[in-house]
Order: sequence, then C-alpha cells, then structure tokens
Amino acid sequence: MTYAILGAGNVGKALAKAFARKGIDVTLASRRSPEELEPIVNAVGKGVHPQSLQDAAKADVILLATPFKAYREVAKAAPSWKGKLIIDVTNAYGVSPEELGNRPSSAVVAEAFAGAALVKAFNHLPAEVLAQDPRVGEARRVLFLSSDSEEATAKVAAIVKELGYA
Repeated sequence: MTYAILGAGNVGKALAKAFARKGIDVTLASRRSPEELEPIVNAVGKGVHPQSLQDAAKADVILLATPFKAYREVAKAAPSWKGKLIIDVTNAYGVSPEELGNRPSSAVVAEAFAGAALVKAFNHLPAEVLAQDPRVGEARRVLFLSSDSEEATAKVAAIVKELGYA
C-alpha cells in the first residue's frame, strides 16, 4: 500500500513524522514544488519523499492535511479518485453550517473526491501532539475514526494501529 500526505503545514509535517518514526515510506505534497519541499522532508526523517500533488494523488491512501478551504483545489489533482482511500484530516473552522449545506464537512469533502472511500481521522489532536510519539508511558494516544464505510474504517484503523495509536 502506498501513502501520500497532501499538505505540508504543521499537521502534514506531524503526520509525516509519525510515518517516519515507524519506518513507513510516505510521500509529502503540497501546492509547492517537490524541490521546495526538500528541506521539510529532510527535517522530518527517513522515508519521507517530496512529490507534486498530481504524482502524490496516485497513492492508494491519501491523507488530506490541507486547510479545509483548499480541499476543492486539491481534489482537482487527479482525474479520478475511484478506488482511493481518503483520510480527511481537515477541520472546517470558521465555515458556517450554511456554507456546508447544513451537512458534515466530511460529506462535503467526500463529494469533491467522488469515487473514493473517506474516513475522518487525525483531526482532533493538535499538530504538536501528532508530532509526538503516540505512546505515553504504558498508554497510547487515541484517534477517533468516522466514516460511512465499515471497510474503509477498518483499513484506517489498521493504519492507526501501525502508527502506534489506539
């Protein structure tokens, strides 16, 4: 399975650290060029590779870690999202319910990534906490998952566990 994080801000970097910590290869992409992302991936750790949005969109699992309002632009990075698993890490802070058509933000994001399975995850912990080891003493930090697809949720639960979270 291939992984890509779309978004190279604080949350995207924190997620990349989580993958690097476990030795799992991951692509990091943003609106910046891969060359502009080199210093970020070098600082994050081994196994993190910069790519363009279009190339990163070819991954099997996409972690959408952009500001919420960027989701439409990012969704244009691929001609089709069919068969992809999108992990929606966004938060719709400052977006009114009316702007969302009185629907959950994940339903709005899912429409833009038509054909993909979508699971909401990783969005309730601040970037500073996501960047830390998920193990705290004998315990593990908990990540909450939400989706209309039990199959997609099970896949994301396995990823969450592999990254060390509960």
